Amino acid sequence: MTQSAPAYITTPIYYVNDRPHIGHAYTTTLCDVWARAMRFEGLDVFFLTGTDEHGVKVEKSAAARGIAPQTLADENAAEFQKVMGMFNLTNDDFIRTTEPRHERQVQALVKRLLETGDVYLGEFEGWYDEGQEEYVTETKAKESDFKSPISGKPLVRANERNYYFKLSAYQDRLESLFETNPGFVKPDARRNEVLGRLRGGLQDVPITRTNFSWGIPFPGDEEHVIYVWIDALLNYATALELAEDASDRHRHWPAAYHVIGKEILWFHAVIWPAVLMALELPQPACVYAHSFWISEGQKMSKSLGNFIDLPTIERYVDVYGLDAWRWYMVNNGPLGATDADFQAAGFHETYTTDLVNTVGNCASRTTAMLGKYFDGIVPADTGFDFPGWDLAGAAGTAVAKWRAAMADFALDGACDAGIGLLRTVDAFINATEPFKVAKDENRRDELASILARCVEAVRIASVLLWPVIPGRMETLWPALGCDLDPSRGDLEAVAAWGDTLKGATTRKIALFPRVDPATTPSADIAS
Repeated sequence: MTQSAPAYITTPIYYVNDRPHIGHAYTTTLCDVWARAMRFEGLDVFFLTGTDEHGVKVEKSAAARGIAPQTLADENAAEFQKVMGMFNLTNDDFIRTTEPRHERQVQALVKRLLETGDVYLGEFEGWYDEGQEEYVTETKAKESDFKSPISGKPLVRANERNYYFKLSAYQDRLESLFETNPGFVKPDARRNEVLGRLRGGLQDVPITRTNFSWGIPFPGDEEHVIYVWIDALLNYATALELAEDASDRHRHWPAAYHVIGKEILWFHAVIWPAVLMALELPQPACVYAHSFWISEGQKMSKSLGNFIDLPTIERYVDVYGLDAWRWYMVNNGPLGATDADFQAAGFHETYTTDLVNTVGNCASRTTAMLGKYFDGIVPADTGFDFPGWDLAGAAGTAVAKWRAAMADFALDGACDAGIGLLRTVDAFINATEPFKVAKDENRRDELASILARCVEAVRIASVLLWPVIPGRMETLWPALGCDLDPSRGDLEAVAAWGDTLKGATTRKIALFPRVDPATTPSADIAS
């Protein structure tokens, strides 16, 4: 049997100084949708997520509570792992930066950087963003009024002797990377941001710190701790055991997508590629940096009561179901260059319009008519001609659109392909009026063709929608008389048009119940 092509996708590893919220759930859900889709396509997917557990913020937070940093890391890592279970995510690994497998390989890779001559001992005096754990140039500090552009907190004047990575030596190679691979950073607005900053010239960056101890010791000089940003970035390599001897996981390198929030784009789009160049490792195909969530028109804040944290998310899932949450994340989230506004009313409207009135209603009316007119048995398509209507062609177009969208990480576009096919089915039903055709026994062949084509189109649409709303589609398949298993990796065959369900026994199904808008959870329960 031919080996499937590998496909590697990663979330950022999430910092354990805080508990999970909508931003973490969003990024991981995006990766899960893509991973499911690619597995269905037959690819050999490795989907990675995890937690970033070192650094001064964890050390300080733990000290404030009178506990060890490892205890704090364990507590919050467990919360992130809870999210994986709660959202039925299909990650292949969950890496923690405090694990021996990671620490051992980070030291080995940093030692390799030392041997290349790209790391040296030097001194720095300048501005430091404590929240981001990032040094800032004098120019950037002035531009932001000497405040962090992320947190708004004042920058700190720092003077340290650290080991530095020669980022400046990679200016030309990085510019060439962006020129030869225009899709290296997406969306385009994020790429343009990086190019603008890159044109300002690169400075060497520290890879160690001496003002805290909660981290991985620098090889050969244990007074220094490896800086959290390089420790964290290297997780993408350590999870695949690149610093170990031959491993079966090596085949997945490099990543097809590093999916991140826009606030850490510079590290992933410039520093990480330069480190990979120094280590002589292949580059990822794409760094995809999505935007932020706001809530009810304002920046999220616990004091404002609009913070979408894990308990709030659980309330939405309890009321609407997990698939509804996933659908809203993918279709209404900040996948592009602009931030997205999470609105309780908007969530309800999306659920009702897309899932109740379109996905659920189309499946329900199709299965109901099969039950009423054919005792639930799918008839053969008699080949009746309906001028102006080509459901087979519409299905083929939807599959092609879905594939192109998934390949480009346009997950909302993939959703449009699936639900758009169902809207076409609804329009076809409205135009052909099978409920009227059924009254004339002489039009039995016409009725059979209508419903055979409708149920086939619903089946194909369900295949396209499965990566986003897997629970409900797996409930639908038995009701259509389907025996589908995405783990077989045969989407191309499954999504092909045919008399696939002829003779299958169907039953009427209601996929998405209507929800009283008065029960919509608000965001004022943040803790």
